[in-house]
Amino acid sequence: MLKRIAVIPNHTKDKDYRYTKELIKVLSGRAQIVMPKSDEASGFSAVFCDADLYDGVDAVIILGGDGTILQAAEPCGRGGIPVMGINLGKVGFMTEVEVDDMQTACDRLLSDDFEIENRMMMEVEVENGEGYSNKFLALNDCVIAKQNAEMIALGLYAGGEKVSEYVADGLIISTPTGSTGYSLSAGGPVADPQMELFIATPICAHMLSARPMLLSADKVINTELFTDGDNTATVTVDGEDKCTIKSGDKVTIRCSQYTFKIVKLGRQSFYYTMMSKL
Repeated sequence: MLKRIAVIPNHTKDKDYRYTKELIKVLSGRAQIVMPKSDEASGFSAVFCDADLYDGVDAVIILGGDGTILQAAEPCGRGGIPVMGINLGKVGFMTEVEVDDMQTACDRLLSDDFEIENRMMMEVEVENGEGYSNKFLALNDCVIAKQNAEMIALGLYAGGEKVSEYVADGLIISTPTGSTGYSLSAGGPVADPQMELFIATPICAHMLSARPMLLSADKVINTELFTDGDNTATVTVDGEDKCTIKSGDKVTIRCSQYTFKIVKLGRQSFYYTMMSKL
């Protein structure tokens, strides 16, 4: 029985489908290929889907960088779908396969000759003063900040206990996978992606005592804006703006029951990637 493989191109890094064509050629006749509806004009021999893109697929192959993988993190995490990344970017912590190794990587994927690395995901719940809430699933991080880089005052709590107060441009709560993203650029530590913990990293804190903190993934993390009046901030999840909060609204973060499954071919470790690309 043919495997059903979803192929997700990157239109910025592969504008003329150069690498996507190579990938489709490798998979043709060996797997049923599913692609986003937006790529239907490409002329590829594939099944083009919209909302049901990830339904019933055995694996997802993503061409691009870590940012492209983040766009598929929520549906793949909820569906328990293994993801193989082909690196078209510069760093590529999650995109293990280089384009020159595409043929070998696909051979191993189709023959089930690979391992799965499970990455922790976080559930982000935003609740306003009227009790209305929204929930999101994240692989990398949740960022609470002003869009115009103004400072905000907020409190950080773990397991109901106050951890710290910050006056800063914002606060990043990241997973170990997200430790090499925005958190790192804001001065946060790098964590082994197979660990389970939260990293709280203030953005440009206006206080000498503010430092990144490691928090247990077993505890529920809360943040709350302090400033009264019309003070607001934007909640961004995995790089996508989700909603605006005001003073008194709460953002609750907990370890998700879902994990993100990355296809590992044993070519390179996280530490090798970190030393060679950071």
